Parts: sequence; structure tokens; C-alpha cells
Amino acid sequence: MQLGVIGLGRMGQIVVDRVLDAGHNVVAFDLDAEATAAAAEAGAEPADSVADLYERLSDGGDGEGADAGARIWLMVPAGDPVDATLDELEPHLDGDDVVVDGGNSYFEDSVRRAEATDAAYLDCGTSGGPAGAELGFSLMVGGPEWAYEELSPVFDAVATGPDGHDRMGPAGSGHYVKMVHNGVEYALMQAYGEGFELLHRGRYDLDLEAVARTWNNGAVIRSWLLELCEEAFREEGNDLGDVADRIEGGSTGTWTVQEALEQEVPVPLIYQALAERFDSREERFGRRLASRLRYGFGRHEVPRRDD
Repeated sequence: MQLGVIGLGRMGQIVVDRVLDAGHNVVAFDLDAEATAAAAEAGAEPADSVADLYERLSDGGDGEGADAGARIWLMVPAGDPVDATLDELEPHLDGDDVVVDGGNSYFEDSVRRAEATDAAYLDCGTSGGPAGAELGFSLMVGGPEWAYEELSPVFDAVATGPDGHDRMGPAGSGHYVKMVHNGVEYALMQAYGEGFELLHRGRYDLDLEAVARTWNNGAVIRSWLLELCEEAFREEGNDLGDVADRIEGGSTGTWTVQEALEQEVPVPLIYQALAERFDSREERFGRRLASRLRYGFGRHEVPRRDD
């Protein structure tokens, strides 16, 4: 299969690498020429614009034209960049083409884009962070079933395998599931943060790295996030060193809480975890651990204290 990838940041480059490793062909483009060059070094065919990428895909790599339309994966930041990229693609797209939005788009935006785009539109919630370079991602896909089936070989390559992706339902459902996934993630991080804060401030002088390692070997609460707790204490120290009491992010958690209010579904744990993100008036050890965990699973920048 030949896949076009637009957006070659941290996650986009992983998509390129995994698709190439699976034996497929990739045409790659990014506004950053250095990112495009890096993809070319990995084995992708570089394009110098969105229009050029589509033309190379429609040629099928042999100048004869693609038989089944272009397959394009967008890995650009959610919001205006997605719409801007679609605006550039729109004059070229038709009903035989498939466009995948692999970013953290709001699900209602995905529904709107699917209705407005001539191509089949797949909204693809992507989880796994930079660790996906080696392990593969978890992919939650919404959109037409035929388009999902058509892209299954690529999803197999990008995900952890056939069990690492599935079609959730119609347009918007992929990003809807990913939105709720992120809300659950907030609550889990909050729970670990509170537990380790109690251990840190409690009556025993504990080695928190050892606690995390022990819990993660057979305990009911073992998880990848707990592995990242162990990593955080090992690399930052038992008191988390100079990690600041500030947790970035919050958009997907906000969307989750808004949807819960609209559907009248109580989500007190997710709401409280979101509130903790927004409350930076009082320094808290638990929030500092949550901040460091975001680095662990997503390599997000860790805010540091100046003192």
C-alpha cells in the first residue's frame, strides 16, 4: 500500500517508520523541511507541498495513476491546522480517497469534517505516545467501514497489531472514545499521585521507587502508568527533585467533562482530576508526579522549579 503522511512531528514520524517497516510505501510532507528530509532518510518519498503529496499518491508511484484513490494520514495538531490541511487537500479529493485524522481532534469537529469532505474520513484516536515507536499504538477509529477495512494493513502496521485497533462506529466515534480514554487517564494519574503523596508525607521513610516496582509485580494496581511512576522516582529522586507543581494539558479532559454534563453521566473522579490540573495555587506532590508521568508516556516537557 502507498500512504501519504502529512505532519512529521514526534508521532507522525513514528507512523512513517512503522508503515515503512511493514513494507508499505510512504510519501511524506511537513511544513518543516528538516522533518521532511528526516522522513526521506528513513525511506519515505519526500513531497514539497500538500498538492505535491497528493499528486505523487495519485500517480501510484509509476505515473499511471492510483487504482483505488489516495490514502492520506494527517498527524497535525488538532484544531485549525487540521482544517487548513483539509482546505489544501479538498480541491484534489474525491470519493475514492481516504483521509485519516490521527490527532486529538474534538469528536464534533470530526463529524463536521466527515460531512464536508468528499473523501472518506476516518477519525483515529491514537494512544501510546513515543513508546509506540517500538510497541505500536492503540488506535480507535471512526468512519465508513469500507474505508477502515481498506486501511487495515496500515492500521496493523501502526498499531500493536490486529488487536491494537478497531472501528468504533460512525464518524466521530473514534475521537469520542479517545476523548473518554483521556478522561480516564486523568483520573488514573490523579489516583497514583494521591497515593504516592500520602506515602511521601506519611509516617514512614519509604523508597517510592521500590514501592512502585513492588506494586507493579503482581499487584492489582499494576499498569504502565505505575511503571512510569517507578521511572520517575528513579530518574528524579524520591522527592521528584525540581519537577514543578504544574500539570499542562486539559483540553480532552474538559471535553470529557462537558460531554458527561450534557449526557447527565456523573464523572466525579475525572472532574476532580481535571480540576487539579487547573489548580496551581498550592504546590502538591501528587501533581508533581502527574506532571512527570506526562513526560513518561508522552515525552511532554516537564516544567521545572527555579529554586
